Amino acid sequence: MFLPRFPRKALLTALSVALLSSCIHKKYETPITKNTQQPDKVLFDQAIKDIERGRYEVARISLNTLMNTYESSEFLAKAKLAIADSWFREGGGNGLSQAEAEYKDFQLFYPDMEESAQAQSRVCDIHYKQMDKSDRDSLQTLRAETECRDLLVRYPNSKFAPGAAQRLRDIQESLAEHEFVVGDFYWRREMNPAAANRLNALVDQFPLYSKAGDALYEAGDAYSKMGPRFRKQTGDMFGRVVRDYPLSARAKEAKARLEDMELPVPPVNQAALDREKWEAANYHKPSMVHRSMGWVKGGPDVSHAAHQGNPTMTDPKKTLPASIPVVNNEETASAATGGGTTDVSATPVGGNSALDTKPDARTTATQTGTGAADAPAATTAPLPTNRDKELEQVRKKQAKQQEKLNKKKKKTQPQDQNVQTPAPAPQNSAAPASTTPPSTTPQQE
Repeated sequence: MFLPRFPRKALLTALSVALLSSCIHKKYETPITKNTQQPDKVLFDQAIKDIERGRYEVARISLNTLMNTYESSEFLAKAKLAIADSWFREGGGNGLSQAEAEYKDFQLFYPDMEESAQAQSRVCDIHYKQMDKSDRDSLQTLRAETECRDLLVRYPNSKFAPGAAQRLRDIQESLAEHEFVVGDFYWRREMNPAAANRLNALVDQFPLYSKAGDALYEAGDAYSKMGPRFRKQTGDMFGRVVRDYPLSARAKEAKARLEDMELPVPPVNQAALDREKWEAANYHKPSMVHRSMGWVKGGPDVSHAAHQGNPTMTDPKKTLPASIPVVNNEETASAATGGGTTDVSATPVGGNSALDTKPDARTTATQTGTGAADAPAATTAPLPTNRDKELEQVRKKQAKQQEKLNKKKKKTQPQDQNVQTPAPAPQNSAAPASTTPPSTTPQQE
């Protein structure tokens, strides 16, 4: 079976490009430029040529021979780094795992060399290349975040630090997108406590996220649906949108909500405004080919990631929804009031205590006509839950079913009233009296 003319040409073109690309060898990044004919240098140069041509196993044999034969060679560190680079270039799951182990080993033996920062940068790249999309498993994304943070902490003045900082912004854009998808899911289904908690914590952890303004607005809207006791949280969320994300698509809506609530509108943060303007001016829209091939690409879309600002260097804190009552312990007492005690003491009740001298409050309330019905509504109002919408639907459904039953009963009642059942006859112990007249037959003489 022969292929059509056009697909055959396309196939030949693709094969030609693949052959040409295989002939182009990528140069090794850190060769030894020292011009000498020492045997260890000859072995190293031969191994580098094998790495450039894709003969990784042969290159590793030459490098191991150098390290085992010339133990005092000045090229030992370079040889160990070249072994890790050969595994990195080979790729694949096994190759990248071996490369990470070799890079970590190099940092352990040579922590003060400039190449240690390069080794850590490669470890960051290993996990960065294996990142999955934002709505899938985030294991490699979290590992990449950890390794890039490690590079910035251990080698802040290295030439690899700026690249690691940008990769960290991309990584945190993906992590924030994952959190936003979950929070937006809760918000659309009116699971307000979960949505508000998730979206608020998202912006606190990743303030450079491209949709931070949308997240804060949805968090404020969720708080507004949880009742008047969360008025302060609602105003705080809308105020942060206006102040810190003035170019967000929800900034005007947040300002209008604040005015409707009769809350003060905060001024715009000039530094935040300048940063957003710079990001908008330097944004590069992905090409049509990149957008059309997005479904083939395994990694996340980080085209909207920030290019300015310091990435977050701390792990996220665990937060609880605002609708959950705070436990009264030493930590919460000191945080709320600057100090406190949670000790409980007990003393024996004497004969002259208030329990004996004062009247019973329940009896007094009964006599004066006051009681639980006169308590303020705020103390009896239930706290919002994530199932309020579902519970309301269930109650409406039950009310409709009860209404149908009531209608059915009303229809059947008139029929039951028209049917008269006969009264039961009285039952006497004596025999019933005869109703037949006495016999009139003449008596015989």
